Amino acid sequence: MRVPLSWLREYVDLPATETGRDVQAKLISAGLEVETVDHLGADLKGPLVVGRVATIEELEGFKKPIRFCTVDVGEANGTGEPQEIICGARNFAVGDKVVVALPGAVLPGDFQIAERKTYGRVSRGMICSSDELDMGDDGSKGIIVLPPETEIGKDAVELLELVDEVLDIAVTPDRGYCLSMRGVARETAIAYGLPLRDPALLDVPGPNAFGYPVKVSDPVGCDRFTARTVTGLSPEARSPIWLKRRLQKVGMRPISLAVDVTNYVMMELGQPLHAYDRNLVQGTIGVRRAEPGEKLTTLDGVQRTLDPEDLVITDERGPIGLAGVMGGANTEIADHDATENASTDVVIEAAHFDAVSVARTARRHRLSSEASRRFERGVDPQAAAAAAQRTVDLLVLLAGGTAEAGVTEVVAPTAPRTLTIPVDHPDRVAGVAYGRETVVRRLQEVGCDVVGNTAAWNAPSGSGVREAGGKDELIVTVPSWRPDLTDPNDLAEEVIRLEGYENLPSTLPRPPAGRGLTGRQRLHRRIGRALAGAGYVEAPNYPFIAEQVFDQLGLDADDPARRVVKLTNPLSDEEPALRTSLLPGLLGALRRNDGRGSHDLALFETGLVFLPGEEQRTAVRLPVDRRPTDEELAGLNAALPEQPRHVAVVLAGAREQAGWWGKGRPADWADAVEAARTVAREAGAELVVRKGRYGPWHPGRCAELVVTADGTEQVIGHAGELHPGVLKTLGLPARTCAMELDLDALEQVGDDTPQAPGISTFPVATQDVALVVDASVPASDVETALREGAGELLESIRLFDVYENAEQLGEGRKSLAYALRFRAGDRTLTVDEASAARESAVALAGERTGAVLRG
Repeated sequence: MRVPLSWLREYVDLPATETGRDVQAKLISAGLEVETVDHLGADLKGPLVVGRVATIEELEGFKKPIRFCTVDVGEANGTGEPQEIICGARNFAVGDKVVVALPGAVLPGDFQIAERKTYGRVSRGMICSSDELDMGDDGSKGIIVLPPETEIGKDAVELLELVDEVLDIAVTPDRGYCLSMRGVARETAIAYGLPLRDPALLDVPGPNAFGYPVKVSDPVGCDRFTARTVTGLSPEARSPIWLKRRLQKVGMRPISLAVDVTNYVMMELGQPLHAYDRNLVQGTIGVRRAEPGEKLTTLDGVQRTLDPEDLVITDERGPIGLAGVMGGANTEIADHDATENASTDVVIEAAHFDAVSVARTARRHRLSSEASRRFERGVDPQAAAAAAQRTVDLLVLLAGGTAEAGVTEVVAPTAPRTLTIPVDHPDRVAGVAYGRETVVRRLQEVGCDVVGNTAAWNAPSGSGVREAGGKDELIVTVPSWRPDLTDPNDLAEEVIRLEGYENLPSTLPRPPAGRGLTGRQRLHRRIGRALAGAGYVEAPNYPFIAEQVFDQLGLDADDPARRVVKLTNPLSDEEPALRTSLLPGLLGALRRNDGRGSHDLALFETGLVFLPGEEQRTAVRLPVDRRPTDEELAGLNAALPEQPRHVAVVLAGAREQAGWWGKGRPADWADAVEAARTVAREAGAELVVRKGRYGPWHPGRCAELVVTADGTEQVIGHAGELHPGVLKTLGLPARTCAMELDLDALEQVGDDTPQAPGISTFPVATQDVALVVDASVPASDVETALREGAGELLESIRLFDVYENAEQLGEGRKSLAYALRFRAGDRTLTVDEASAARESAVALAGERTGAVLRG
């Protein structure tokens, strides 16, 4: 929300010496996020005056249209003679009033104006556009043409209000009332302790039977609808300069008088409005949900297919607007250069729509507007009638219209929200003794009506505090413009922020001695350090995914990973679900970095995945003023999806760079498998790696990662090279590899007790064995058989060579060479003992896998 300081002063009598920086500091102290203060016209220097175009001569022989103009600027140039100016713009004519920068002026961007010879003539100044004066978009896309009645020679800096300060406020969702001058003025008045001139305090006529007919069929979606009619608007009427400039300063583009007035009132009071051309509305205006298949062309020219949940404004033909979002093109106000097309009779709509309904419609149609932003954050329902009246008054004043006596107001009865709060509740929340008087005063300043117990305290005169049954409580009625105040903690926050967050004491928590990181946390840190030490870079990602990513990864239709938790209000409609795998985010990060020129990549991430249960439950809302009970926590946990922590890596490009030390090598499936082994070593778990097949991995280069828990094997992940089809679909580099495993499952079977390496006093006996097996036999199966056959004397086994040669080994055969290390803990092994263990291992491998000794 952009707030011009000059406009703000209309509602609060700020000291004349107060600058935008001063107001910014006050509002920040009150809890608003004032991001910047823009100093409009800070580098602008006159003379900048109003002139009338006297003559225009078209210059020939140039590549673009050039005009030599004489402009009457009165006595502003000191001579009274017309000013000669070269200009290339075409949107003005002889007799038009324009803004002229005379020699010596300095425009924004340190653009200095001086006499200069150009196009064979001498130009003594410049005719200015809105862009050149840094005014914002005025819709003209050219020279500023002023109203005919503007006085020649008048100072344009003052006329156009070019010098001002504008506060840019980032309005959080709970402070929707600050999306208006009225709301910001109220906060400013409280911050300075000054009275507020509320622009919504107007004399509004009551509803009667003569207003435009309105029928609200959905009182939940629309609990208030006010309609007013103004007739006889002058086709020649245009928005005055002051109105246009205020809209430009708040970031809106002037369009036409009727539209500008509705936008102005919205920015002033925070109530979105819409003006319909009365001659284009047919029959009764209605409010209902859309019917399946209905279509509407909105003001942006897009035809939209409506959803049955969309709340729409209708006439007897069908939809004429998306309620709270955007109006329809079929009833658009016409105010064009051709005055015969201008709308002269309008119907003003000021309604209050359900915030959730508007938000969902805006997201569904990807159509965010100034109106939807306000309705989503909460609009004051009591302001609708005042906003309609303010709009009518301005149209009558500026366009010469006539306000019809009929007033339509459809209201669904609602009771004001009332909360009960202990007097000392803000004290206990903040740890500061504010006292009853301060609490009552601050709540009344934000607009609350407060009723309380006065038995132990003498209420000041006019405080509005009365007896309430002798209890030490306050009964607070929340103002209509604060829908965010829903419980006592919200009220406590109001007291605390107005008293100043900076005044809260800073108390460091004192954790009990002897507590540090949990075993789970220590494991996660060790794994992160180990992968970083192995050359991986951590790349955390958002936990949101699109469901079509499962098709891109090639998962089966019945794969459990396809069951996702969907968000009711996602940050992006393109990613509405919580991830069940870390790979989509990591592969996206790899693709982005590869596209930016980083081709040798090794990324990792540890994070939660979200696996929904069979039964969907609704989580209870936990209290914040006390510790939740064990039952409440158990109910919350039962409603949450299972959230195991996974670890994943992705690799592409070179794993080892080439240099004087060697040729280097590309990353391959074995690196992904080794990353899994690195993680398992940190967890103290025994990881079995065997041939597997799953989802996005290449079926011939995929390893299945298995652990044994309680005597049962459990697959906890996969590693290897990704399928070429997946790489093509996702736009990934060739031969990209990946690994993902369930870290929590690995932790359960692991033992992270530090193990010192065993050093034996007896020598090791090393025996090498080369076995020939079918090419389809996994090396892990052969290794398992060798390990079991060798018995207790086997200390370690390592595969050090894989050889394939059809001429020597036969078609479809391969040779696996292993180094076996034997050692006894109580003696030196003899050659016969080591050989016997080796032969036993080979025998069992032959029995299970068909392996035979090579050569």
